Amino acid sequence: MTQDSMNHSANFEIFLSTQPGLESLLLEEAIERGFQNPQQTGGGVTITGDWNDVWRANLTLRGASKVLARIGEFRAFHLAQLDKRSRKFPWGTTLVPGQTVKVEVVTNRKSKIYHAGAAVERIERAIHEEFGAMIAENLEAADIVIKTRIDDNNVRISVDTSGVGLHKRGYKQAMGKAPLRETMAALALRGCGFNGTETVLDPMCGSGTFLIEAAQISRNLMAGQSRKFAFERLASFDEAAVHRIKENWIKKESTLKFYGSDRNVNVIGFSKANAERARVADMCVFKPTPLSNIVRPEGPPGLVITNPPYGARIGKKRDLYSLYGAFGDVMREKFSGWRIGMITSDSQLADATKLPWMKAGPPIAHGGLKVRLFRTKPI
Repeated sequence: MTQDSMNHSANFEIFLSTQPGLESLLLEEAIERGFQNPQQTGGGVTITGDWNDVWRANLTLRGASKVLARIGEFRAFHLAQLDKRSRKFPWGTTLVPGQTVKVEVVTNRKSKIYHAGAAVERIERAIHEEFGAMIAENLEAADIVIKTRIDDNNVRISVDTSGVGLHKRGYKQAMGKAPLRETMAALALRGCGFNGTETVLDPMCGSGTFLIEAAQISRNLMAGQSRKFAFERLASFDEAAVHRIKENWIKKESTLKFYGSDRNVNVIGFSKANAERARVADMCVFKPTPLSNIVRPEGPPGLVITNPPYGARIGKKRDLYSLYGAFGDVMREKFSGWRIGMITSDSQLADATKLPWMKAGPPIAHGGLKVRLFRTKPI
């Protein structure tokens, strides 16, 4: 794609980012949602589409962390050329006067321009002097973030259309010690074969993320229904078209129940408040219950999925082995016929459950650790 201006109907490349290790599950979701030409790549999935697809991806994908629209590219072999071509770039087809902008640059040694800081300076100065945009002091203060990748002397420019990460659905205000991102929870549920038609139980539910995501999937609620996006500040924004996407979204009826328990009474209060804000409080049952006292729900078998404590950050290793062992015991004694899913950073802890795990999924980047999704068939 060149610097030609982009309109609603012109197709361009859109990058859906996710946590490394979750790309294949996001690819499944993008295919399921009918996006064009989905291709798995490092750190996400590329699709082809127009601005309607950008809006739809932000609003509806449960597993994407960000949606980046690729707005143009050019060649540059040195900083003076980068400066000149950045000044000629048609910023006005994407940016709106009055917004603050910040540029991020990733480069590599295959390019003659390899100093990212110097590249940021040139592009930001060009945007400010040629277009008149104010440059934000940092990423958090920016209305719009321009992400630039310089690879083999090719300068590819994208705009972050999401703003705050898409895991921030707008319902979670309180959380436990090691919160699980909503996007990761949604993809882990997908990885365990959950499609919204069975009961889910989390015996160490923390702030309720797995269950709230499961309940919203069950009712086909729109992931981004209750939040704002950076795309609302772009020149391409069409409020009526975005309203139509929301209006045409078909929710489902569901009478399923989702069960969460935790020994920490405080986090149960958080869970209930989060479910209320997520509009699924009637589907979620949260109770402060020790692991050994959890009860198998009535009805057909479903999915137990949990993100127990692990790693150096929380608890002592010896205590964790006994916790995981107890979890495995309870699953075997009370949950015959159910599938089990568990996220942990330590395969030895997973082995301590003595559950019949299938081959673990790939490492997933999570809070400075590498975690994996462990799954069983019906036990």
